[in-house]
Amino acid sequence: MGTKNQKKGREAARRVAEETFSTVPHTFVFQRGQIGRNVGQLVLDMRRVMEPFTARSLKVRKKNVLKDFVAVAGPLGITHFSIFTKTENSINMRLARLPKGPTLYFHVAKYALIKDVISSLKRHRMHEQQFSHHPLLVLNNFGIEGMHIKLMATMFQNMFPSINVHKVLNLNSIKRCVLLNYDPVSQEVEFRHYSLKVVPVGMSRGVKKLMQEKFPNMSKLEDISELLMKGVNLSESEAEQDGDHNITELPQVYSGRGNMASQQSAVRLTEIGPRMTLQLVKIVEGMGEGKVLYHSFVSKTEEELQEILKRKEARLKEKEERKRKQEQNIALKKEKRDQNKKRSLEGIKRKRPQEGQVSDDEVEDPGIPEDQAPAEESEDEAEYYRQAVGEEPDQDMFPSAKRKRGPGKSPIPFKKRKLSPGKGPPHNKKSFKSPDRGSKDGRKRFGDRKPLEGRNRFRKSDGGKKFGQKGGKGSRFAGQKKRDAGKKFGGQKSFKGRAVMKRQKGAGGKKDLKHKKEKN
Repeated sequence: MGTKNQKKGREAARRVAEETFSTVPHTFVFQRGQIGRNVGQLVLDMRRVMEPFTARSLKVRKKNVLKDFVAVAGPLGITHFSIFTKTENSINMRLARLPKGPTLYFHVAKYALIKDVISSLKRHRMHEQQFSHHPLLVLNNFGIEGMHIKLMATMFQNMFPSINVHKVLNLNSIKRCVLLNYDPVSQEVEFRHYSLKVVPVGMSRGVKKLMQEKFPNMSKLEDISELLMKGVNLSESEAEQDGDHNITELPQVYSGRGNMASQQSAVRLTEIGPRMTLQLVKIVEGMGEGKVLYHSFVSKTEEELQEILKRKEARLKEKEERKRKQEQNIALKKEKRDQNKKRSLEGIKRKRPQEGQVSDDEVEDPGIPEDQAPAEESEDEAEYYRQAVGEEPDQDMFPSAKRKRGPGKSPIPFKKRKLSPGKGPPHNKKSFKSPDRGSKDGRKRFGDRKPLEGRNRFRKSDGGKKFGQKGGKGSRFAGQKKRDAGKKFGGQKSFKGRAVMKRQKGAGGKKDLKHKKEKN
């Protein structure tokens, strides 16, 4: 039973997490073109600011275009783009709302990386647990009249998850803060990123040390009351000046020693970077293109704006007209192609009966029975073979064709053609049991080859090389010297076969008889 409840609890938590994740805004932070090492690090620092609702390890290739990011943004639930570019004179940042804009163009006047801000602080507070929750957004001086100011404030608000005031908020999830301050004089936006810390107030510095388990050096104190009342021997950096500007009453328990509900605590901010000074350049209606809603450097009159709108409408009408003509041309080409195809098929059907060809409907079935009459095409093919080659075709070449016979000839089968004298049959028809099968006449069954004698079938001639190996004349293995003719392997006689031995013996016998006669 407990296992089922655990499964149900996990499933419910997963559904809540998916719903929460799908309802909050997500941002892609990437660069376009060559930006350099420092601006590339600024891109990575901005991804840290937008965590956890961003792609921290997003890979951008040179081949990627803006359409590629827009195509994958829909399935992934991406709502905003933050694009950094660099020119020879300036660094620019674009904020775009998906899928149809608007797009805000900013000029990055100044910037500082996270490592630069941290190196300037004596003590910094930044750890991985701070980036497990989204930062708290704070806007300042964005209530000034102006369409571009309101649009800019709305864009920044929609990039971060909103806080539901009707829902109980867990204060422990607020670990960071993003501050955007607008200066109406310079018309610049200051971007700051802080780490948030809450400490209790209303007690001396010595008591705070004891609460934090950091015991000071009390060797010069006579009584512990001096530590509690005066707080001597403590550095000034440890005692920050708190006032009404950062002291508040906690509605619930906050992480840290002494931060109890309904008790006063001080909220302290430590900058962790990055830091940017932005200047709004222009606002475009669409996603990187469209009507310019605001431009800080170029101002146009109402007549010029109307003229621009007219030209844009004319271009749109011309585009629609071209598209309509293209569709009509495609339809006409398709209709013409179908008509040509139909006429060609009709011409083929009319031409077949004129040439005596069999139409498709009258084509003979390939699986006809044997007793059925053969097709006429086979006789025509056999006749064509006779005219072209000048010989009768083989019986198995055109099985359904009948051989031509002259008038008055008996229907006896043709005799086989005699071969030329030089080309004999592959073998004679003597029986394998005939006694003269091994005679000279029988040897012709293999052409003009000479009979093989004993082991001499492995050699080219009596004194030739064997097995294709190097050596002297008659040597059987390469590298071995032949000391004496006819002797190999240390004087052993080579075996030449019975037929050769008989011939040698017969030749020797005749020689001896002749020698005896001469003596007599």
